[in-house]
Amino acid sequence: MTVANDRSDTVPGLGRLATAGLCASLIGIGLARFAYTPLIPALIGAAWFTPAEAAYLGAINLVGYLAGALLARPLTVRYAPRGVLRAMMALATIAFFACALEFGFAWFTVWRLGAGIAGGVIMVLAAPTILPHVPAARRGAVSGVIFTGVGLGIAASGTLVPLLLHAGVVATWCGLGACAGLLTALAWGGWPAGGPSHRPRHGSRPAMPRASPAVRALLIGYGLTAAGLVPHMVFLVDFIARGLDLGVAVGARAWIVFGLGAVVGPLLLGRLADRIGFGLALRLLFALGAVAAALPLFATDALALGISSLIAGACTPGSVPLAFGRAQELTCDPEETRRVWSAATTSFALFQAAGAALCAELFARTGSHLPLFAVGAAALLLAFVLDVAAARADARRRADA
Repeated sequence: MTVANDRSDTVPGLGRLATAGLCASLIGIGLARFAYTPLIPALIGAAWFTPAEAAYLGAINLVGYLAGALLARPLTVRYAPRGVLRAMMALATIAFFACALEFGFAWFTVWRLGAGIAGGVIMVLAAPTILPHVPAARRGAVSGVIFTGVGLGIAASGTLVPLLLHAGVVATWCGLGACAGLLTALAWGGWPAGGPSHRPRHGSRPAMPRASPAVRALLIGYGLTAAGLVPHMVFLVDFIARGLDLGVAVGARAWIVFGLGAVVGPLLLGRLADRIGFGLALRLLFALGAVAAALPLFATDALALGISSLIAGACTPGSVPLAFGRAQELTCDPEETRRVWSAATTSFALFQAAGAALCAELFARTGSHLPLFAVGAAALLLAFVLDVAAARADARRRADA
């Protein structure tokens, strides 16, 4: 009786669990990262930053995401996941208000880094904190809701930021902070209670994932996906607004299309994976992502930009459930799946930060966006080639066995 009462007191209902996860991904990824993209032209136009500084700030946020992905599990050794997630949502909220103060590049570096750390921790912890409390038959649906928060945040940033910019850059940062604060309050009571995790005794560390060709291809390919999508994630609006001289409004419309793709991508790609398998679906995502990244190199009319934005938007959060499903296909038990997924998340964050740094440096040196899209297309094409080669290597190994 005591156990039952304790569970009812500490585990919210299914709707509240899903809402908490959606709000967390919406704040930590959808707004804290992606709302900066449509703000870049306005920040440059208001003389807050030079184009190179604005690009570096986008990269710094992704470096923070890598740091957050690495810090997530050590934090849960000392603190309950619920408390960590609440703190990270609060940190992302405070970062928005801090960015409303025009205190220079160093100030923004600190807070964009902090927002990135919050996003990385949330991405690693939110779903694993929620899904163990969800019935097995509903975990796929709840997982889809959680990751859909990323797309909703992108779509919201594409509509909300241009409206707020009519009142100025300061009002835009404050408006985003107010939205994040409301979402944090909405999610506050939706996290299940639970104590911190514990390290293995005697300082032992969990074994690394088995280094089969397919696992290595997953880890590298998932990372290359992150690097390949950086040009769209960070530079799309600025490319259209300033690079093509079409204005912020046109760039914001492309960002809305990107967001719509991000909303439907996880759902459509997940259903496709149920039909053809996660490995083949992930390979298809590599190919489609390469096409989306390369398209601006050959055509910049409205249709081409719309197709490129839509596909890249679908691939951005859509890669997450596909990579996780592929990790499940390649492993033999939940613990091994967890280790592979942890390594894959770190790979994603590492390649994303490296890709952002490379793109920022290329943009600073060339002043052109086109080399960035070329790098993105090459990264996704390489992921496709490595995946095909790994599949053939595994087939040969099975034949030999």
